Amino acid sequence: MTPPQTEHRKGGRTRRAVVSAVLAVTLSAGGAAAWALDRFVIPHAQITNVSEYEASKSGTAATNSTTADASSADTTASAVVTDTSYTSGDTGVTISTVTTGSGDDTVTYYVADVVLDDATTLKSAFAEDTYGENITETTSAIAEDHSAIFAVNGDYYGFRDTGIVIRNGVVYRDEGARQGLAFYKDGSVKVYDETTTTADQLIADGVWNTLSFGPSLLDNGQIASGIEDVEVDTNFGNHSIQGEQPRTAVGVIDENHLVFVVVDGRSPGYSAGVTMTGLAQIMKDLGATTAYNIDGGGSSTMYFNGSLVNNPLGGNTERGTSDILYIARS
Repeated sequence: MTPPQTEHRKGGRTRRAVVSAVLAVTLSAGGAAAWALDRFVIPHAQITNVSEYEASKSGTAATNSTTADASSADTTASAVVTDTSYTSGDTGVTISTVTTGSGDDTVTYYVADVVLDDATTLKSAFAEDTYGENITETTSAIAEDHSAIFAVNGDYYGFRDTGIVIRNGVVYRDEGARQGLAFYKDGSVKVYDETTTTADQLIADGVWNTLSFGPSLLDNGQIASGIEDVEVDTNFGNHSIQGEQPRTAVGVIDENHLVFVVVDGRSPGYSAGVTMTGLAQIMKDLGATTAYNIDGGGSSTMYFNGSLVNNPLGGNTERGTSDILYIARS
């Protein structure tokens, strides 16, 4: 594992200063460039202090948060942490490193085998504890803000204005557009078509968290067809996700038994990255029956016990993202 990152927020402040300078120049040009900066770069906060907002939603996040906190209190004494594992009661995280190939074809990826005592133990958090567009922090910074023992980047919901966004039992967006992934309170996880349902229906069915990226990698344990041609978005900058790339994926082994994979890439000699089919094969080999691709590239990050696990883009530098999935430290 790599040493802890100590300057998480510096990048965010620098990025915003640069953005402001660029915007000042671009606005004088007007037109599409200014619109693009406003839509895809400039932060737009819609809900600040998300933690309080979720706690105020009676019967959803508040109830589950109280239950989770009580569970954590009961198991604090039994929590055990090593360099590559965490155990607290019936929740466990085990991290391993896999390297295949040689030379420029070397691929390095990191696997987190996760068993949950309760499905709501896996939570989501937003950058700066704020819901909106183009609001980013590093995975490590968000994780530390929420006392996470383990975290991976999420789906970068803040880059787009479509998709169903349910986090910790609370609805934030209901604009179905693509294949989504739903985590249910009963421990099941399912791929679904966002365009055939609503966020309210998902909540009624017991959904705790959703991700909106994709595609689905496995169908009943077999590699899904057509995954090399999927377009996640229709806007510029994220039409396709093809080729050998850094990747993040979540797979389902059984109820409350998940596997998270982060593949490093774009670093010849260390890790070239994988295609979508290559990622699906990794998930299949790990025993997943359902697997789902989430945001990748420089966003692909895994965090454990205060440190960045992987080496993003071979530079050991995290790129800001809008959200994470995490397990809180007892």
